[in-house]
Amino acid sequence: MHVPKNVLWFEALLYSSLTLDALSVAFQDRTPTAELTERTIFVLTVMDGLLILLLVFLVWLAAQRRKSWPRWVLAAALLLSVVSLLEIIGGTGLKLDSAIEVVSCALTAAGLYFSLTGDARGWFNG
Repeated sequence: MHVPKNVLWFEALLYSSLTLDALSVAFQDRTPTAELTERTIFVLTVMDGLLILLLVFLVWLAAQRRKSWPRWVLAAALLLSVVSLLEIIGGTGLKLDSAIEVVSCALTAAGLYFSLTGDARGWFNG
């Protein structure tokens, strides 16, 4: 089965975005504070990892299993990420971790664009 070029771009860009997200989680500051205990930090890190794995599964479903609905879930996740990112940048300014998130969002947006255009249009089934 020949995978269209735009679908390959979609897959590569979203996996790149998720790799950046995973690296961001891996290098987060995990110093316990009064508000964040070690247990809370552990739970948040595990939840971040599970969310990334879920998103990887959605990309795989869309690109390899030709499902259309995961693209819309990924688009909704991108929208939530952008809103959250704008709040963070508005509150603390652009720092290294938020700059990485900007790049991640841009990669996701570009990948979703490729999944909706060109030779990808006839690829996805329901």
